[in-house]
Amino acid sequence: MTRRVRDRDPAKKPAAADRWGERLVLALGLGLAGLVLGVASTVSDPLALGASLVLAGAAGGSVHASSGRLILGWFAVHERGLAMGARQTAQPLGVAVAAVALPPLAGSGRGVALAFLAGLCVLAAIVAVVATRDPARPARRPDAPVASPYRTPLLWRIHLASALLVVPQFTVATFAVVYLVDTHGWSAAGAGRLLAIAQVGGAAARLAGGIWSDRVGSRLIPMRILACATAVILAVLVLGTATSTPLAIGALLLAAVLSVSTNGLAFTAVAENAGPHWAGRALGIQNTGQNAVGAATPPVLAVLIDAHGYPAAFAAIIAVPLLAAAAVPARWRQGADTPAAPPPAAVAPTMPDRTMPDRTTSDRTTSASPTQTRS
Repeated sequence: MTRRVRDRDPAKKPAAADRWGERLVLALGLGLAGLVLGVASTVSDPLALGASLVLAGAAGGSVHASSGRLILGWFAVHERGLAMGARQTAQPLGVAVAAVALPPLAGSGRGVALAFLAGLCVLAAIVAVVATRDPARPARRPDAPVASPYRTPLLWRIHLASALLVVPQFTVATFAVVYLVDTHGWSAAGAGRLLAIAQVGGAAARLAGGIWSDRVGSRLIPMRILACATAVILAVLVLGTATSTPLAIGALLLAAVLSVSTNGLAFTAVAENAGPHWAGRALGIQNTGQNAVGAATPPVLAVLIDAHGYPAAFAAIIAVPLLAAAAVPARWRQGADTPAAPPPAAVAPTMPDRTMPDRTTSDRTTSASPTQTRS
């Protein structure tokens, strides 16, 4: 009876990418998003348009977990930081492309802009079918249970830290342009150009963070350091906004760059510590938590700004990245670098998953070096 109850528990069921593979999920998700956006370009009813956008966003969300699993499967452990950093540059670069392309297209009508987005999604789906191949997975018996990585607090702490770090990211991204226009008298176009520069800088920061994590053999130690650096630059931003000096503009630009630098590190750490059979579910949980916090941040900060002004609102979030740094379960293994691994094509299907030293499991605990210390 216990087994029957467990089998009916949806939390025990594999996510789509875990069950059917990354290539199929990528292609279907992007293709469905393109189809729905194509329909949205022809409708005029606000409710139908809103429903179409929700469905398109849900379908396109399949990209996050499945593309993360691809990197986990195809790249060796000492290459994943760079690979995931390159993957994470897609979001800020995509925002920059949208900022350039959508306004003139929207001038010809909303349907033209949505049709452009639909075409991009269909093109991406075709690329996924043609260029993507699912990596080999460690073999296991179909009826063999896979132990949940959520039995220990490691993944929960990474999820918590990642969700907290979304707060400064969404605060800066949402209110940077408004702050520059309202307080410093910038034009909307000028403020938008500064934000575009910040997006390019954010993409570079994600890539640099991935390279750094490969060098030091840990995703979580750089993540903790960058969280602390974000808190420092937010304090400088508060000082600049309180004194209404140009210091605030430079601090705002740096905050926009630093606040997005940890995304790839957290994503890689989640995938590696979840393992190949749980990575899809774990990455889905990661994105859900971040999106929930991201959706709640702008309205809460808007209330604070309206009631107390920008300096007080920015000061209220300084503690958030510090709490995230405390939540990061970083540890350092002295004298141990990231182990080299052969290319995935040479790995036998039955070979166990290779993870970063950040992973905490019972077998690693018993074989850990006596010199290992926790930070």
